[in-house]
Amino acid sequence: MSIVVTYVAYLLISIGLTALVGQVLSRSGRLFLLDAVGGSDSAAKGISTLIVVCFYLISGGFIVLTMRISADSVTARQAIQLLATKIGEVLLLLGAEYLAGIITLTRMRRRLRTLSAADAAARPEPARIPGSAPPAGLTPAGLTPAGLTPAGLTPAGLWRPAKKQAVQ
Repeated sequence: MSIVVTYVAYLLISIGLTALVGQVLSRSGRLFLLDAVGGSDSAAKGISTLIVVCFYLISGGFIVLTMRISADSVTARQAIQLLATKIGEVLLLLGAEYLAGIITLTRMRRRLRTLSAADAAARPEPARIPGSAPPAGLTPAGLTPAGLTPAGLTPAGLWRPAKKQAVQ
């Protein structure tokens, strides 16, 4: 059996598995990030794209580097064993990368929530006329229920649209 057939099979299976896992990481990571960045779809999409591109580059590099085989020709049995070993290596790498991606997203989510909570706690309450009620739609701390200031600014001073409410 030609070694070229083994190379082609390895590349097709490895690239297919990498693309499949990358799509799952992109989809699930984007939803996770959407929650972490307070509903900003463009921020979640951008961060998710950066993580997925990194995932593809590392996976592609590994696939290409491990493709080389020392033999010129192999038997059918050797080809299947070799292919199984190489695909097993790729699966282990993909699993480790996916786990690393989830851990990174979890840490990022915690950090963003901690920063958001710290900014909200450090923000002074707006001045009011004694005896007057707070403006309509605002909590006593001067925040809207969505966590935005009346001017639509986040704690960092950047405009962000309000969170979309789920329709039931």
